[in-house]
Amino acid sequence: MKRSFLFRRWGLVASGVALIAATYGLVRLAFGLHLPDMSADLGIDTAAAGLVSAAASIVYAVAALVGFLAAERHPRVLVVAAILTAGGGAVGIAAATDAVTFAPAAAISSAGAGLASPALVRLVARTFAGHESSTPQAIVNAGTGPGLVVAGFIALALSPDWRACWLIAALATVTAGVAVLVTDHPRGSAAGDEGASRPPLLPPGGWWTAHRSAIAASVLLGIGASAIWNYGRTVVVDAGGSQTQSVLAWILLGCGGAAVIVTSRPVSGLHPRVLWLIGAGLIAGSTLAVGAAPANPALVLVACAGFGWAYVTASGALIGWTTRIDAGHAAAGTALLFVTFMVGQAVGAAAIGALLPHGGPALVFAAAAATCLAGGAILIAPARREATAPRT
Repeated sequence: MKRSFLFRRWGLVASGVALIAATYGLVRLAFGLHLPDMSADLGIDTAAAGLVSAAASIVYAVAALVGFLAAERHPRVLVVAAILTAGGGAVGIAAATDAVTFAPAAAISSAGAGLASPALVRLVARTFAGHESSTPQAIVNAGTGPGLVVAGFIALALSPDWRACWLIAALATVTAGVAVLVTDHPRGSAAGDEGASRPPLLPPGGWWTAHRSAIAASVLLGIGASAIWNYGRTVVVDAGGSQTQSVLAWILLGCGGAAVIVTSRPVSGLHPRVLWLIGAGLIAGSTLAVGAAPANPALVLVACAGFGWAYVTASGALIGWTTRIDAGHAAAGTALLFVTFMVGQAVGAAAIGALLPHGGPALVFAAAAATCLAGGAILIAPARREATAPRT
């Protein structure tokens, strides 16, 4: 029985990694990977691409807000919704004939990631009830990295057929989502009855106050991180980089994110604020390097690998941060901070897309890097005592 229970718990973790890999790595964050080819085929310029990416980030934020309200009570419903939006949106992208049909499909596809994250936080938390869950939470969150690696290799194998890449992403999303539903056992002995100890729908007032610095930091880092996510590969290609070189940079970005799975246990003892500071600093340095020297292959590859690790580490720090504030509302806190993170990315995508044609990558990426540092610097000030937030 004990071995069966252990298998079930880590089966959920494995399927959760796959769902995050699909909804983030193959769908939501693959926009920047395929942008050069999609732009050429559909006639999308840099400014328009920025608006589409901003719209996708807003839809992600709305979906995560839904997750904020529903994850504690209906995580499985959110998983089904993630399958439908990410999978359906990916099919819509593959079928797009112009920018008008492409834009709504790209926006809808991003909802899947916003729904999946808070749902999986809740599913993992209840499955590991009574056990330390920080490591499995970090591993599931790090699924973005393997997804990016797979997306990169698929792009290399099928380029320039970006439509086939999106169809594969849709199939992977459906498969991973079904696996999560199969491996989750809501009536298992460790999970308990989902309705037995439900927290209130909305957290108490002190909970919101305790998240103020985290909200501000996540918005600023989201703005800065949007430079590489949305325009990193485009900048490299425009600087003369080959198709293979630019996709390889993306694959290394994914490898950096996947490395979080390996480093999650060694860094689990660090405070989330420390991990956030490390992540923000490395994201800033990577962004500055890509903008300043997009024609330097070695520097770009190293920067992208570092960016991938730092981004996933920073997003994992948000989960750890809100869990320390109030473990009973960890899923809601994850949704809230991922919403503000993506609001920042929406603002950054639109602003950077508008500024790049005029300021050039060196200046615009330097400004994005400075914004990342500002997001990290918020935490240099003496931290408020998290214990003041009500525990439930």
